[in-house]
Parts: sequence; C-alpha cells; structure tokens
Amino acid sequence: MTQPRTPAGTTPGTAPPPNLWQPVLLRAAAALVFGAVTIFWATPSVEVMGWAGGLYLLTTGVLLLRGIPATGFQRNAAPGKMLSAAGAVLAGGGLSLVLLHGDLLFGVVAAAGLGVAGAFELLCGLTLRGRHVLSRDWITSGAIGLGTAAVLPFFIGLGAHALLGVVGGGAIISGVLWVLSGLTLRHDAGHAAGKP
Repeated sequence: MTQPRTPAGTTPGTAPPPNLWQPVLLRAAAALVFGAVTIFWATPSVEVMGWAGGLYLLTTGVLLLRGIPATGFQRNAAPGKMLSAAGAVLAGGGLSLVLLHGDLLFGVVAAAGLGVAGAFELLCGLTLRGRHVLSRDWITSGAIGLGTAAVLPFFIGLGAHALLGVVGGGAIISGVLWVLSGLTLRHDAGHAAGKP
C-alpha cells in the first residue's frame, strides 16, 4: 500500500503548496533566535528588552503576513483575514515596543499582541481543523500565545529579565513546534516531488 500524498488530518485534494515549509521555518528561526537571546542575556536593560522583544514581535508579524499566500489562502478569505489580523497585531505591537520602552508598557503591549494574535491563530486552526495541514499547529501556537499573554502581566514588577524570560520561553516552545512542522512539510514536499 502506498502512502497518500495528502498529509494526515486534511481532506483529499488539499495537499499543501510545495513552498509552505519556507515561511514556517523562517518563523521558527525568528522564535528560536529570540529565545536564545533571552536565555543568554543575563542582565538586559529596559531598552534591550524593548528592542529585542519588539523586533521579535515585528519580525514574527511580518513573516506571518508574508507567509499567507503560501498557505493557499487569499487575504480576503476568512482564514486569510484571521492570519492577516494576527500578523498585523504582532507587527504593530512590535513596532510600538521598539519605539517606546518601559516594563509596564512592554508587559501590556506584548501581552495584548501575543494574546490577540494567539486568539486569531487558535480560531483559524479550529475553523480549519482537519482541512489544512497547519490547523493543528495554529491551534497549538495560538494556545501558546494566549498562555504567554495570560502569564506575562504577573511578571511586570520583576523587571526586564523576567519579562523577556516569559516571552522567550513561549518563543522557544512555539519555535520548536514550527521547526518540526516546517521540517515535516519540507520532507513531504520533497517526497511528493520525487514521485511521478
């Protein structure tokens, strides 16, 4: 028995585009680089926190927006709108954090950005459950974003290191998720291209 070309968890005829793995791995790389920065920077200043966290949210938002065409969705379709909203909220929050610095500001803006984006990703994943190869990943990533957003305000009083640690922990978890997803998609795309 040969393996089906359609990935598990999707309906027949909805195989992912062959280049879907690229934006997924770029998003994973951004998350893991930021996570590594938060681990190895022992005493970050408020400015470093603003720049590092802001650039992470901005980069993730832009990558999410640029990756929508690779998912196979039009931007004006419901899933495209949800992913566009998630990307726009992250990018806007990230830009705010790059320009304005402060523990309270970082905690509120990062929590709002991650929470709203996580809710949109979760909704998109639940809406497309079983119909898109990334639906489970969006559900998990959305839950990680919501969890990070829920916990972040409790660390505002502990300073930059704690705030970066919370956001960085969520980034590492989601980065590992997106690496696994991207590598699986890359493998499946190469496997499908090799078959006649």
